Amino acid sequence: MKVLKFGGTSVGSATTINNVISILEKKSKNNTIIVVVSAVGGITDKLLYAAHLAIEKDKDYKDVFLRIKDIHIDLVKQLIPTDNESIVSAIEIKLDSLNNLLEGLYLLNDLTPKISDKLFSYGELLSSYIIAETMKSRELDVIRKNSQELIVTNSNHGNAEISRKETEENIKEYFIQNSQSITILPGFVAKSNTGEETTLGRGGSDYTAAIVAAALKADVLEIWTDVSGMYTANPNLVKQAIPIKQLSFQEAMELSHFGAKVLYPPTVQPVEDANIPILIKNTMQPDDAGTKISDEKNASIKNPVKGITHINNIALLTLQGPGMVGIPGFSKRLFEILAQEKINVIFITQASSEHAICFGIDIKDSEVAENAINKAFEYEITLKKIDPIIVESGLSIIALIGDNMKNHQGISGRMFSTLGKNNINVRAIAQGASERNISAVIGENDASKALNALHERFFEVQNKRLNVFIVGVGNVGERLIDQIEQQYSFLKKKLKIDVRIVGMANSRKMVFNENGIDLEDWPSAFDFAEQSNLERFFNKVLELNLHNSIFVDITADEKVSDWYAPYLHHSISVVACNKIACSGSYSTYKNLHDLALNFNTSFLYETNVGAGLPIINTLNNLVASGDKVTSIEAVLSGSLNFVFNNFGDHTNFHDTVKRAQFEGYTEPDPRIDLSGIDVARKILILARENGEKMEIEDIKNESFLTKANLESISVDDFYDTLKEDESHFQQIYASAKANNCQLKYVAEFKNGKAKVGLREISEGHPFYNLEGKDNIVMFYTERYPEQPLIVKGAGAGADVTASGLFADIIKIGNK
Repeated sequence: MKVLKFGGTSVGSATTINNVISILEKKSKNNTIIVVVSAVGGITDKLLYAAHLAIEKDKDYKDVFLRIKDIHIDLVKQLIPTDNESIVSAIEIKLDSLNNLLEGLYLLNDLTPKISDKLFSYGELLSSYIIAETMKSRELDVIRKNSQELIVTNSNHGNAEISRKETEENIKEYFIQNSQSITILPGFVAKSNTGEETTLGRGGSDYTAAIVAAALKADVLEIWTDVSGMYTANPNLVKQAIPIKQLSFQEAMELSHFGAKVLYPPTVQPVEDANIPILIKNTMQPDDAGTKISDEKNASIKNPVKGITHINNIALLTLQGPGMVGIPGFSKRLFEILAQEKINVIFITQASSEHAICFGIDIKDSEVAENAINKAFEYEITLKKIDPIIVESGLSIIALIGDNMKNHQGISGRMFSTLGKNNINVRAIAQGASERNISAVIGENDASKALNALHERFFEVQNKRLNVFIVGVGNVGERLIDQIEQQYSFLKKKLKIDVRIVGMANSRKMVFNENGIDLEDWPSAFDFAEQSNLERFFNKVLELNLHNSIFVDITADEKVSDWYAPYLHHSISVVACNKIACSGSYSTYKNLHDLALNFNTSFLYETNVGAGLPIINTLNNLVASGDKVTSIEAVLSGSLNFVFNNFGDHTNFHDTVKRAQFEGYTEPDPRIDLSGIDVARKILILARENGEKMEIEDIKNESFLTKANLESISVDDFYDTLKEDESHFQQIYASAKANNCQLKYVAEFKNGKAKVGLREISEGHPFYNLEGKDNIVMFYTERYPEQPLIVKGAGAGADVTASGLFADIIKIGNK
């Protein structure tokens, strides 16, 4: 014998009811089937709405009633297209009595709990009748029994308690006499021992099914709903959540108590007592395995954590004061007050000092609790033995659930380190001696981030999702997006990193997609994007509040770099191509590093020096390993290297610079490159990475430009001065040629001092044959005193710069 319960979504339309009937037809071939059904999806809400309109003297209740009537009659006509007149007539008679009830509410203006029970019972009574008649029309061996004739309760209307002994006797007696293969029962509804209609409260249909299953010692209780079991987390918030194959009764109770709405806690107890397994199944996908709940032990399940769940709308109340220490009775008085006010306590914790008791309740009860507690402890508050109750709102409880957590060390440590790494502040912690549940109170705004971060930590060890936000979708930005798209599968398979671009902005527009922007056609996302604004971009990143968030700056805009500190302060990693922040004031540079350290996040800027070359990374590794860098010599401008590799006595300097700009080797304003300020910023960054507290003014800049070049007021004016001063540049070239040297713009750091300038490089020097846009850096250290450690390669270009940014993103993913 099997007991099956189908929820509102399972009986919400003709399509889903046909699925239900198909399932029942298959199962009834070899089993006796008892089916408990809920009201048609959404009907209970419509009944409540109609009642409220009626008692408020709003005649629109009649329109709602007609909608309820149409839904049920249309359902019959879809399920039983012909010979349905008698069934439609029977439903109309039942609905006439509902209409009379609503008219009475309109006249009397009073909705008592007793009348509410009668009102709400219509949903289950109608749905069970329609399903039973539909099955009869298809010649299935079925009978409908009104549960109100079997289930006996007290008179606590709205949440009646079942009289188990009398109810079980009724159920056994009826089914001994019943020979049909399928019996349909309306869930949720009952009658009191005085014959009044009652209901079983939230989850009442599940509870009906559990009571019937326990009374008849059924083989299994199947709960059919719209999901394929109980999930490792709420799938609406955690997209990677998966169905849990097996749970113990206690684990299921914990998950259902802490927000897993697939199963209601009272359902578990009757079947657990009778040792009847529960199976959670999906009506629309009946072949899915679902979740089995039983007392079976499965040694093959390695993960001690079965699920992560949460409850929103929590208020945290704290009773504290010096007068509580060592004095018995405070806890007793506190919880008696809450019990008297019928306030359910969801969470409790108390420090061993006995100085404070902290507990969580539903936010809707917080004001009543606050007033009642302050009144009860008024005398102690007046004497300053305790403080007025402290109430904090806007909170959630998040919990790890699992029977075997007690047998595994470090679960709590992993939980709280994960929350800490994601800048999620924990307000309170509770853990029972059974260690089946580890709970923490956090900000409600952090609940989704916490769920995703913890789910990744405990269930997705194979993949770490990175949520990337890009500002600056120009030439380099386009290349970065292309590289991320190209390498997506490789990174996910080989490095277990799932890189999603969640937000991007150019100078005009910005766009976001929490699930990741489609990179195959990302430009079209800007067609419906909002106007770009750095503050709104930042606020949107905070609003999304995604774990492992990374802000990527691919601009040269100081206004963008000003936002690094706020991002780091919120534990959002920063990857910067923009070198303004790191080459600005030393205090800014140090502050950004301190923020990254304090908030356990990353601030990476490899592309500040040498595009994609691992220059900064190499220097950091030298310093971290204990080596001491004594001097640095470098050609750090791919732009200037390109210019002087292509300039000679057969070309003019003006045209060479124009070509460099056209081919993308210089900034739109080439003065930035040719003035040497860009190289000065790069050697400054390297000096700072080596531990020097230097400012840009400390860098000696030996410019090769003329006074007219340096004083030009615009780019066009600058190019005009280059033409006028061609002889100056030809003299520089002629001198180098006469000395059999190459011209290179060199940065040097030694003995705490740094300088940049154009140098004649003789043959045999590592810089002599440096071609095109290449960069080269030579590190002289205590370990490399004579033959320096050399890093050499392309130091400019969109592709290599993008690859450097990509490498920093991957580095964060591997952290």
